[in-house]
Amino acid sequence: MYHTWMRYFTPSPVHHRLGLVCLGVGLQHGTLPAVGPRTLDHHVAVVIHAGSGWYADPDGTRHPVTAPALLWLTPGVPHHYGADPDSGWDESFVDFTGPAATTYTELGYIEPAPDRPLVPLADTAAARAAIGRIARAARRGNPLLEVETSAAVHELLVALRRARADTDADGDPVLQALARDAFLPLSVAEHAARHGMTPAELRTAVRRGAGCSPKDYLLGIRLGRAKELLAATELPVAAVARRVGYDDPAYFSRLFTRRVGTAPVRFRRQQGRTVPGGWSTRIPDPDNPPLVNGTG
Repeated sequence: MYHTWMRYFTPSPVHHRLGLVCLGVGLQHGTLPAVGPRTLDHHVAVVIHAGSGWYADPDGTRHPVTAPALLWLTPGVPHHYGADPDSGWDESFVDFTGPAATTYTELGYIEPAPDRPLVPLADTAAARAAIGRIARAARRGNPLLEVETSAAVHELLVALRRARADTDADGDPVLQALARDAFLPLSVAEHAARHGMTPAELRTAVRRGAGCSPKDYLLGIRLGRAKELLAATELPVAAVARRVGYDDPAYFSRLFTRRVGTAPVRFRRQQGRTVPGGWSTRIPDPDNPPLVNGTG
């Protein structure tokens, strides 16, 4: 016995410009019939919350699937899978497409089959919540359907990336160490040596963890901090450059202008808001904001 619920959508061309659009959502459990062999023209994330089953490669080789797990069905790649015929499984799926799928694949959020169609997960709670938002938005007559479900697909991809069983719950230690040392005037080769890695090994680790090169990862952290210093302090641009690891203020200014799209001095004029004592480093609790006017 099994239970199946699903909805399918046809977003308009303007909604496709959101980057990702949801084409369908389903919630199923029990001894479900096998799917395929078939080939689709869009992506599907199949999340196995409980139970077990199997997945067959395009060449017919079967692999066991044990929850929690994720099956990536990618465009143009044949797939064939099913729940255990005796015990079944608990499954959710989301069909989606859009130009942003290419970028998410490049960043490592989507594993392109046949490279790694089966991804073990640590848990599926966050993914289930995102899929639940799609299911609730799927009510008939919802005027915000396409935008709500598009936003939830983006959220789902982040949740699935974070839930991978090979991802440390506290974050990748290599990325954490790079972030800690980001403002030191070190080359990528010197960063790699500090971790006992070759530059190639460091590039692979950072690409796997952050979806970009070590240089871009460090640059993002440095420019983010530079923006904060420009907006919240009156430090000269040269001093800001030194604070974020650049001894040459002219090079820093050129780099900032090229990547941010505006010069440091112009950014300061646009965003500057000097805060006595600097900005707080403690993130407020969104669920319990501090009260003002003497009421807190």
